[in-house]
Amino acid sequence: MISLKIGERIKARRKELKMSVDELANKLGKNRATVYRYESNEIENMPLEIVKPLAVALKVTPAYLMGWDDEEENDNSTVKEEAPIYNFYPQSISAGIPLRVDGVTESNKIEVPNSVLGKWAGHRDLFMMRVNGESMNKIIPDQSLIAVKPVELHQIKSGDIVVYSDDGDYSVKRMYQDNDKIIFRPDSHDTSFYDYVTSVDNSNLVIHGKVVVYIVELD
Repeated sequence: MISLKIGERIKARRKELKMSVDELANKLGKNRATVYRYESNEIENMPLEIVKPLAVALKVTPAYLMGWDDEEENDNSTVKEEAPIYNFYPQSISAGIPLRVDGVTESNKIEVPNSVLGKWAGHRDLFMMRVNGESMNKIIPDQSLIAVKPVELHQIKSGDIVVYSDDGDYSVKRMYQDNDKIIFRPDSHDTSFYDYVTSVDNSNLVIHGKVVVYIVELD
């Protein structure tokens, strides 16, 4: 592969990892058209500030992509991947009845290693929140950190865990839709928790995203 140009190396390594163009674009915080430009060698003398994040995303060294080193490096490469930084909303979100949360639009930043987020690593639109309560404790224990992926309503499948608000009251529950009704259901060992039912016509209802990862802190 010594004779390959950098774009051909990028494409070959992406396919070797069975990574789609969109997945690589998400890891880089770019759009798919930019990745296609990289792979088609449209950018001559590609600068290091482009090559380095590509190398991290593709789990190789910059030297390999540039053709200076023909050996692919694995996860133990000297290229160290920095933990991506995500928005963190410090207010705890209720896993009980919907809870009014003031100032939820104010966020801090938090680093989460890619190894923790798995396939969701590098999705820069993810945001983090902490769960407070026991109504989801079969799946998400109290005080867990959750990673939330913003999605459209039509992208939510029956039974997905979502963060939602209704007139400023926030909560996390499993979501089901029954014709014009939307049902937010607890998943708890405590049977005292009950469904929260509303209508698709509820103009105050906002689905903020789907919970894709939860992280439990143990004592």
